[in-house]
Amino acid sequence: MIVNRVAFRKPWIIILIAVLILSLPQFLVNSIPKAHAAVSSKTIVGYWHNFDNGSGFIKLRDVSTKFDVINVSFAEPTSGVSNGTIGFTPYTYTDADFKSDVAYLQNQGKKVIISIGGANGQVQLDSTTARDNFVNSVTAIIEKYGFDGLDVDFEGHSLFLNSGDSDFKNPTTPVIVNLISALRTINDHFGTDKFYLTMAPETFFVQLGYSFYGGSCISCDNRAGAYLPVIYATRDILDWLQVQNYNSGPITGLDDQYHNMGTADFHVAMVDMLLTGFPVAKNSNSFFPALRPDQVVLGLPANVNAGGGFTSVAEVQKALDALIKGVQLSSYTTRGSTTGYPDLRGVMTWSVNWDKFNNFEFSNSHRAYLDALSPPVPDTQAPTAPTNVVADSKSSTSVSLSWTASTDNVAVTGYTVTYGANTVNVTGTTASISGLTANTSYQFTVKAKDAAGNVSSGVNISVTTNAQGGAQAWAPNVSYKVNDEVTYAGKTYVCRQPHTSLLGWEPSNVPALWLVK
Repeated sequence: MIVNRVAFRKPWIIILIAVLILSLPQFLVNSIPKAHAAVSSKTIVGYWHNFDNGSGFIKLRDVSTKFDVINVSFAEPTSGVSNGTIGFTPYTYTDADFKSDVAYLQNQGKKVIISIGGANGQVQLDSTTARDNFVNSVTAIIEKYGFDGLDVDFEGHSLFLNSGDSDFKNPTTPVIVNLISALRTINDHFGTDKFYLTMAPETFFVQLGYSFYGGSCISCDNRAGAYLPVIYATRDILDWLQVQNYNSGPITGLDDQYHNMGTADFHVAMVDMLLTGFPVAKNSNSFFPALRPDQVVLGLPANVNAGGGFTSVAEVQKALDALIKGVQLSSYTTRGSTTGYPDLRGVMTWSVNWDKFNNFEFSNSHRAYLDALSPPVPDTQAPTAPTNVVADSKSSTSVSLSWTASTDNVAVTGYTVTYGANTVNVTGTTASISGLTANTSYQFTVKAKDAAGNVSSGVNISVTTNAQGGAQAWAPNVSYKVNDEVTYAGKTYVCRQPHTSLLGWEPSNVPALWLVK
């Protein structure tokens, strides 16, 4: 047992490693990035309504292609605020059609995430039973519909801090502690490399924590800053935080000045707080550490109907210029980096429905802005090979093929079918090949391709065309129907009764089944 021998002879190595790990500052340990690759270097997230509130209903597959991530809104409690059980029923969809649309978007390289909460989704995990109900029900929803992850959009009174719960690094309030435990359990179940965890709190629950922290003051609202312990405890598995920079009152920034919604100034100040870090409740001994730029997404309403604090395209992009490029505003200078945060993840909007209602102003304008920041990452990943390639029908001069669609990290744009020196290009999952020679064996190869020119490993199928005149050679274990024609021993026969052929039932031996033509 070599491993045991080495461990026995050099215990000081193990001790040294343990000491080094334990001596790391906790904020460095928590800052280790997730293992799976980013959706996009610059991501646009949009919430999709699982209801119709006047903005208009959209099928998932009809969401603007400018979005990288679609948050399905919302899964909600089914048995009261404190039971923990979450349910989800697709609006105007059958389960099968909804799953199909989720898979359709994923085949286009999109991520589809289930969001829990919203204005009507109060969730208080005030017991371990509620926590377990939450874990089990959320896990079941994700597995049933094939979602890529979970977005925590707790609002209202879902999160709060009990009096005396003043250390965001070591929370004691049950609704906080149980939520942290539930999120880590769900993440562990699916695997960090495959599962996306995001959060969409309001500024009240995050940035207000700079001025007031609910568990440490008497006069303030006990919900102030209540997301901070959840963010801190899950920062190693958190893909991104998309604070809602709308429906908010004035918030104090790191310059100790109030900033008002709807302006570039507000967005720069709010994001800079997350990327600089800040003393919670202005206590220098309780510092909330900065998030990575790729963990921060700027949350915005898509139009004036979507929420208070709508910001014009020009003002949003002024804010992005300051945050990403370091083009400072006269009213606020970023504290964490005066040269900008080029790795800022992107933007989020409520919602894809309001975006369509507003003629796609948000998605078109900000997609163009983000794409222009840097050349797109080259797509070098080939699609998967087609599967289940079959010959649906054939004649003496033609063959019709079909197959199951391939998948790709961006999108499959078409398929090539080759046979001999010939190639046929199609966009769907069927192909009709004509101009073939009768009674001849052909090998067809089907490959998928994407827009970058990447081509999949190829699937082959051999097909023999029918004999001239439509009759094909008789064979055993074939289902024949009335008037089918076959050739056998130099003669042509017509089927008289439907049957499945067997050895010994050759046409010359069973005149009840076959008639010489």
